[in-house]
Amino acid sequence: MSTPAAPSVLFVCVHNAGRSQMAAAFLARLGGDRVRVRSAGSAPADTVNPAVVEAMREAGIDITAETPKTLTAEAVESSDVVITMGCGDACPVLPGKRYLDWRLADPAGQGVEAVRPIRDEIERRVRGLLAELDAEDRA
Repeated sequence: MSTPAAPSVLFVCVHNAGRSQMAAAFLARLGGDRVRVRSAGSAPADTVNPAVVEAMREAGIDITAETPKTLTAEAVESSDVVITMGCGDACPVLPGKRYLDWRLADPAGQGVEAVRPIRDEIERRVRGLLAELDAEDRA
């Protein structure tokens, strides 16, 4: 009996790379080899708010090496779960894909004090997503 492939999760935040990078970093750390994770959008890595970088460092995660990929239909097609982060209208909708829309505050231009609650909310949602994926594997 073969082991099923780890589900692939794509985080899409078109206009602000910070949210998708935070979510992808948490899922990669917490999910380990149980899940494949990517982020995509239109904002290059160097536009990530320095407060986002600092808030993630406080949580023990360095996202400076993360590079969001350009959002493409192929990226969506190759993912099992697509999480749009306030930009669902900009993401290709393909049949048979599982989409989730996470409405979150935008950390762009905000200081670390404002980013911490967003970071913590993303971590909570990522933990919940992992619990859902684990439950599906057991079903």
